This record gives sequence, C-alpha cells and structure tokens, in this order.
Amino acid sequence: MAASTKKSKLEQTVVILLLILGGIVVSVPFIWMISSSFKPESEVLAIPPTLFPKNPTLENYINLFTNMNFLLYLKNTLIVVIFSFLGLLFNAMAGYGFAKFNFKGREKIFYLVLATMMIPGQVTMIPVYLLLNSMGLTNTMAGIVLPGLAVAFSIFLFRQFMTTIPTDLIEAARLDGAGEFYIFFRLVMPIAKPIFAVQGILTFIAGWNSFLWPLIIANDQSLYTLSVGLSLLKGQYANNFALQMAGAAFMVVPIVIIFSLFQKYIVEGFTMSGIK
Repeated sequence: MAASTKKSKLEQTVVILLLILGGIVVSVPFIWMISSSFKPESEVLAIPPTLFPKNPTLENYINLFTNMNFLLYLKNTLIVVIFSFLGLLFNAMAGYGFAKFNFKGREKIFYLVLATMMIPGQVTMIPVYLLLNSMGLTNTMAGIVLPGLAVAFSIFLFRQFMTTIPTDLIEAARLDGAGEFYIFFRLVMPIAKPIFAVQGILTFIAGWNSFLWPLIIANDQSLYTLSVGLSLLKGQYANNFALQMAGAAFMVVPIVIIFSLFQKYIVEGFTMSGIK
C-alpha cells in the first residue's frame, strides 16, 4: 500500500513538473511580446537580447494612437463587439424557439441550421459579399456587422441548454398571464446565465479578433478594426519590431484577461449544454 502511495505521488510530481515546464515554454513568447512593447526600438534588436527592458518607455503605445489611428480602429472594434452581443441575444431567442415552441418544420429548419456549421466560412464569403454589394452595404459598418448577427453554433448551444428548462415552469408562467417576451427576459434568461456567460466570452473574443471579413468588405481605412490595423504595421513599419509588439500586446492582453477571469464558465457552459 505504501509503495502504491509513493508511486502515485511520484507520478503526480512528474505531471506537475511537466505542466510547469510546458507553461513556462508557452509563456516565454507572450512575456517577450509584452516586454518588447516597452523597449526602445534599438533595444529590441540588441545582441545579446534582454528579456526585460533596460530603459522602459511608453513611446510605442503613444505612437499607436497618434500615428497609426489605433483609437479609430479600437472604436470600430468595439462597435463590432457591441453588435455581436446584439446578435447573441437574437441567437438566444432562436435557440429558445427551437427548444420550447412546436411549429411545422421545426426539426428540419434546425437541422438546416446545423448543416450550415459544416460549411467553411470562406465558401460563403463571396455570396454574402455579392448580396451586400447589391444592397449597397459594402464599405459600410452595417456590412461588417450584419453577417455576424446570426451564428449557427451559438443557436445550437442555446437550444441544447434551453431544452433542459422544465416546460411546466414556462406553462405555469403563461397561465399566470405572462407574455412570451416577459417569460424569455425574466424567466428564461436568469436560468440560462451559464450559457450566456460562455457565449458572451466567445462572442467578445470573435468580435475583438475580427479580421478577414472587415478586410474584405471595407475599402476605407476608417472602417478597419484592430486586427486589420495590426496587419498594416507589417507593411508600413516592417522594421519597427517594438511598435509591432506594442500593437500585438494591445490586441492580446484584453483577451487573456477576459479568458483568465471567465474560463471556468466556458467549461461549465459546454458541460451544461449537453455536449458529450
């Protein structure tokens, strides 16, 4: 028994050490990015390299907002994120409808929604672009945000979660005279907080990192998002690695903070949505 206990502790120690080593290896590029963003341009290319800046400076971040219009890109990105959250509400309503309403063709329509998950986004970009172009919405903020309002995966997760809500509870609310919108906002949404939390995090990450579609639909730099603005650094300031690191850090750090604070909700949300 004692030998078995020692073996178990040894295995745990080895696993912990491997995890620590792996964490350090994965963290080094991130630490290097953050550190380099505070270095003068000359120090980034110094030999031997320094992990931490000898002469810390905020000049790189100041240049992002004064010379690279990153404040405008930030505003556009926040607009995309806000409308993505509006789309999240619509997806929740769709999931609730598929879960709790009986209507003709419900299952067929739901399977059609699931089928769209199997189509790569790159395949639908040209048809969506042509559709928006015929509506005069290319090179507009509306053209950027509209395609992201409906997400099949989000509808699927909401539907899976809301099937677990007792139908008797909803029927009781209807018998008490509650309207459908009142039931959804005052009864269903509080119960569905876990799935709203995980979908909110994923929606924020997707909106914050939006790159390909804004790049395709927008010809005017005043409509670019942070990701597109970051790609411009490679062309306009290809040799200024400190400025590129500052732009990358500005993009990545909010995502890391959000994910670190709410990562437990992602696991709980997937678990409670019935994904096996």
